[in-house]
Amino acid sequence: MSEFFYGTGKRKTSVARTRIYQGGTGRIIVNGRPYEEYFPRATLQMIIRQPLNLTKTMGKFDIKINVDGGGIAGQAQAVRHGITRALMEFDGGLRPSLKKAGLVTRDARKKERKKYGQRGARARFQYSKR
Repeated sequence: MSEFFYGTGKRKTSVARTRIYQGGTGRIIVNGRPYEEYFPRATLQMIIRQPLNLTKTMGKFDIKINVDGGGIAGQAQAVRHGITRALMEFDGGLRPSLKKAGLVTRDARKKERKKYGQRGARARFQYSKR
């Protein structure tokens, strides 16, 4: 494993530090485990493969990812974002196709904080007339 391209992906509270190594066998390792083992759901595996399938680079890179924070779905989306950024660092010409698919933009939606004097972020306590 020699030269690599780096990308940081984020979603909600998850952060994925991604390295792609050129000329690999197509292995994707997440936190030291194969990604099929770390993300057992087929939908999450599909999310991770999205940028690779879109740019027709599946099997051309070995990918190592350290992901931390959040839940399993947020982590999968952070990994996708990280792979997208690393691919753009590898070849800037891939950006237009990734951008068109909406993979370049970081999904900034986070959980809204609970406000004091209320039941939740927006939910109020029920009003009682009597």
